[in-house]
Amino acid sequence: MSDMKLHELFDEDGNMLSPSLPENVKNYLIDIDGTICDDIPNEEPERMATCKPYPDALEICNKWYDEGHIITYFSSRTDEHREVTLAWLDKHGFKYHGLLLNKPRGGHYHWIDNHIVKATRFKGKFTDLVKREAIVEVFEK
Repeated sequence: MSDMKLHELFDEDGNMLSPSLPENVKNYLIDIDGTICDDIPNEEPERMATCKPYPDALEICNKWYDEGHIITYFSSRTDEHREVTLAWLDKHGFKYHGLLLNKPRGGHYHWIDNHIVKATRFKGKFTDLVKREAIVEVFEK
């Protein structure tokens, strides 16, 4: 994973900016519930330990990890669900670098960032990603 070395970036005045991964390394942020396993609401935490992973999600996410990409799982699960979530990921063999919890609930996410962001909506099956043209909302120049 030597490609994970962050590259230093500077603005035109020489001020340091947030570092960047190499161009060939993606930083995947992957939702858990409804994306790599059944959609388990926080109100039914007893189901979190026993739900089954989507086999294609396990295969593709681990493939990306093995290719040297960064894999971070995130969820609207709360901090009190951290241990059961980590145990579930490990039990089923998911490879990952991190886990982020407390994502706001309710969907309709619109991510604004100073870094390039590519979003892919999960629609039932994990595969390798393909490039397609699409209309996106951007800030006016």
